[in-house]
Amino acid sequence: MTIRKPLIALMLFSFAGFGTAQANTKIPDNISTPDKVESRIGTLEYNDGVPTLETAELVRDTLDFTRALNAYNNSFRGASAYALSKGFQSIGADDNSFVIFSDLMDSRSLFLTGNTDTIYTLSVINLSKGPMVLELPPQALGTLNDMWFSWIVDLGRPGPDRGQGGKYLIVPPNYNGPLPDGGYYIAHAKTNRVLYAARAFLVNEDPKPAVANIKKNLKLYPYTPGGLGTSIATALQGEVRLAVNPKIPETKFIESSGKSFNTVPPSDFGFFEMINENVQQEPATSYDVELAGQLAAIGIQHGKPFKPDARMKKILTDAAAVGSAAGRTLNWRYSAIHPEWSYYPDSMWSNMLWEGGYLFETPPPAFTKEGMFKPHAKTGARTLDSRTAFYYGYTLDSPGMIMNIPGVGSQYLIGFVDSKGEAYDGSKTYKMTLPKGIPARAFWSLILYDNQSRSMLQTPQRFPRAGSQGYPSPAAEIAKDGSTTIYISPKQPKGVARGNWIQSDPKKGWFTILRLYSPLETFFTKEWQPSEIELVK
Repeated sequence: MTIRKPLIALMLFSFAGFGTAQANTKIPDNISTPDKVESRIGTLEYNDGVPTLETAELVRDTLDFTRALNAYNNSFRGASAYALSKGFQSIGADDNSFVIFSDLMDSRSLFLTGNTDTIYTLSVINLSKGPMVLELPPQALGTLNDMWFSWIVDLGRPGPDRGQGGKYLIVPPNYNGPLPDGGYYIAHAKTNRVLYAARAFLVNEDPKPAVANIKKNLKLYPYTPGGLGTSIATALQGEVRLAVNPKIPETKFIESSGKSFNTVPPSDFGFFEMINENVQQEPATSYDVELAGQLAAIGIQHGKPFKPDARMKKILTDAAAVGSAAGRTLNWRYSAIHPEWSYYPDSMWSNMLWEGGYLFETPPPAFTKEGMFKPHAKTGARTLDSRTAFYYGYTLDSPGMIMNIPGVGSQYLIGFVDSKGEAYDGSKTYKMTLPKGIPARAFWSLILYDNQSRSMLQTPQRFPRAGSQGYPSPAAEIAKDGSTTIYISPKQPKGVARGNWIQSDPKKGWFTILRLYSPLETFFTKEWQPSEIELVK
């Protein structure tokens, strides 16, 4: 009998509550949805929380538009990288050949904020058949980026060769073959093709010596496993066979100075077609899963056809228009959203890269007086607006573009509006003054860019710049007090030297970039500051 008592007690307890009324839990208003909700996308209607078919269609279109807009802003870098390769192909520069501007870049070619100060050498290096060896000339200044403008390695002065030149071994994604023991700077890529970009400085204001150095020493050829850089001891392990390096092939250069071609991606539906082409050519793992998800949600996925219907084409076209508006707003009108991008207090001179560095996450490390770097704590958050702004107007990415080291690399100050916050009018006259002691150990330049193309402004002047170099246009003259004043206008003002005048187009607006090559300490301490660009009345 004793073993039955707990069971009886349990039964009595269970039946005691049978049929007793229970109080219902009140549903809070904040987890309920009214039958009608007014929102920025329109009126949302429900039947006891269930969306009507009309509301479901509205939400579906909004989700597609939101993902397309995010894809546009977050993948503009990929379209821009691909547009470079298409532009090179249009002038006969296939993969593994080099585009070179022996007589500098001018306004005839459309490049996002290219410069006319240095000798550009550019290439798309194809790794689909295995690692490639890049023999770099001495005195180069460059970088390797993948096809999403993700940084791979700096080259030349900011790179491991420190301007001495050397051999770089570029390894493709998922490569499992043998690598050398030494003799190379090894760089691993996430894409099958990578972008090479390097600049060389003029020698005594003459491009010819630098061009000769490039054409003599720049080489690109397939890596030979077991050849140079592989020791006999490594071969004895049986994983690689000793080999002799074949003869190095002749480097193919495509002269590009004075040529007219386009490397800027479209800002309409064609943008998404271009992104799809890039996605199809590169591994599905070459970009992050969040971006891959945004692209897949709008029909762009590696290994699958991109076939948007009429509804989706309209949404993608709208997303491109709003994405372009975002890029333009975050550049020309950044002060309304990110006043902290101003380099100086209450100044129109700006640079968005200082917010999150080249990775768009954490500001660049501080540089101490003892010559050491002091990194900031990682924020763990992507600075999305600065990334959107940067890639809409500029190309390639590198730590060398944004660092606090006096005398190394180059620094940039960007001017979109005048001292009163007005966009620059090409029909009017402006002036700015660079105070004495311009902090550029190498040289400085000021270049005008077309608001629409974000490329060099096209005028009869051809090289829309002023600077301390006397080539390709006369050097700016310095006043008795050591300052330098630059005028920007459709016609050369009376009494102003040719080197102190940049020609504008009366029918077009413009913006400008002040470049300081090998910047000095007074730039970083902000003891030196250029004037605002003022309208001359």
